[in-house]
Amino acid sequence: QVQLVESGGGLVQAGDSLRVSCVASGGTFSNYAMGWFRQAPGKEREFVMGISRNGATTYYADSGKGRFTISREDAKNTVYLQMNSLKPEDTAAYVCAARNAYRTDSAYDKPSDYDYWGQGTQVTVSS
Repeated sequence: QVQLVESGGGLVQAGDSLRVSCVASGGTFSNYAMGWFRQAPGKEREFVMGISRNGATTYYADSGKGRFTISREDAKNTVYLQMNSLKPEDTAAYVCAARNAYRTDSAYDKPSDYDYWGQGTQVTVSS
């Protein structure tokens, strides 16, 4: 069983940057493709970015194109989401997810692709 714990959320102003992190435990981190989703009140969970096991493949949603970057540091069992030029519409709980993936070079963008989920970290962007 994999446990995922996010951190790094907070209240920022529009245009600011923020990096959120997700630490995994209970499994072999390098076996997992990782993803970030977000969910705002009253809205469905939305894909943000995904990264493959080997870090070579990343997927991103149009909402974060050119502003968000995903990376992973296997030595620390951690995946990061770097968010720049934040907008009020980025306000949401950011949730990380893990998929026990066979392929090392595949990333995933659907909630149903993932096996484990964290509790989320709140990011609030004020205008």
